[in-house]
Amino acid sequence: MDISLLRTGAGSADAPVCEEHAVHGEITAKALKKMPDEDTLFDLAELYKIFGDSTRIKILYILFEEEMCVCDIAEALQMTVSAISHQLRILKAARLVTFRRIGKSIFYSLADEHVHSILAEGMEHVTE
Repeated sequence: MDISLLRTGAGSADAPVCEEHAVHGEITAKALKKMPDEDTLFDLAELYKIFGDSTRIKILYILFEEEMCVCDIAEALQMTVSAISHQLRILKAARLVTFRRIGKSIFYSLADEHVHSILAEGMEHVTE
């Protein structure tokens, strides 16, 4: 694409747009063919909303290397057990964490390697 065809909008925060309106049908059709259905896209958006809370990100990161009980997570993050439990409930519902019981303690860990990868890729992106 010829960069001279791009212009910026009224404000510097606007994304550059084409000066001439021209739809590229083949490109559009190819993109739409690969587009997941609406329900799947909704579920993906909901998943990313879970990552939109810094407390939940902290909990996921603290579980990045080691499973921990609720009390240890609360202590490490200097939060109440109740507050951590609430966030863990959300993370569990989103299938981002799993737990196991040992006696009277509940130990949480990342649900699978996908969660580990999402966190690692996100961190790599924001720190590059």
